[in-house]
Amino acid sequence: MEAGSVYLEVEPSGRKVWRMKFTHDGKEYRVKAGGWVESHSEKVIARLERDVFPWIGKRPISAITAPEVLIVLRRIESRGALDTAHRAKQDCGAVFRYAIHDGRAERDPTADLRGALPPARGGHFATITEPKAIGELLRAIHGYSGTFATCCALKLAPLVFVRPGELRNAEWSEVDLEKAEWRIPSDKMKAGEPHIVPLSEQAVAVLADLQPLTGDDRYLFPSERTRTRPMSENTILAALRRLGYSTDQMSGHGFRAMASTLLNEQGWNRDAIERQLAHAERNRVRASYNYAEHLPERRKMMQAWADYLDMLKNERKVIDQHFGRAA
Repeated sequence: MEAGSVYLEVEPSGRKVWRMKFTHDGKEYRVKAGGWVESHSEKVIARLERDVFPWIGKRPISAITAPEVLIVLRRIESRGALDTAHRAKQDCGAVFRYAIHDGRAERDPTADLRGALPPARGGHFATITEPKAIGELLRAIHGYSGTFATCCALKLAPLVFVRPGELRNAEWSEVDLEKAEWRIPSDKMKAGEPHIVPLSEQAVAVLADLQPLTGDDRYLFPSERTRTRPMSENTILAALRRLGYSTDQMSGHGFRAMASTLLNEQGWNRDAIERQLAHAERNRVRASYNYAEHLPERRKMMQAWADYLDMLKNERKVIDQHFGRAA
């Protein structure tokens, strides 16, 4: 199997879907990526290129056996990446099932590997919600000695609490510092809908410091290897590890869990919090997505949240645990 690309296709129904395209054994494959956004589809291809193609990519797809796939998965597991091993198994299964539909394979061998891997960790992302510990984390971030762009990404992450992929793929064309907002287009969002991130004074200050460095580039946080692509998905994680935080202590997604937990504790409107987190609406009766819903309250909430983080970082005594509560 050879590396491919991701493209958007409009189905006869008018629904837009992402597909990943690659070639194997001289034949072209197009695998439907379900409801994935482009950044996730690219992540799947990158995972296949890194962990699967080098070992079984040159084998005829109809001849690949379950033991061969298991060896590949065990190799991933052996480096401590159990969750990645499970995802790679799902990725391979999607490819095999497409090959069956296309007449190029008779069965999906990954179906024989049920239970072959230990259960994925799953559960909630590692996070920190104790105020004193949050202050320590923010001070560690403030003293980060890596690249300036990575330092800015670390500072911005708790202020905007978007998903890691949304942060690293942020583009300057989406940011309006004068209006103090970041508008993320629908094709970058998990729910497939546009999203508004009100920017606090502190977030604007971080971006204003960053702009002279990367403002002429497409991305706020370009890759160190090529300015035409965003930073690696592992950059923030690696920075947190460099600061001394293990995978069990803090994750890139952890800033979202941190904000969700404390903002709810502080009494903010739950709907405003959920909308700011861009959680997909589970109640289909309310499925008409209004990305500007609760926006005035969300602006107030984001500024109060940034002020609260500043208080923790500066070690000022938190007299009222409900600091910043909505009036």
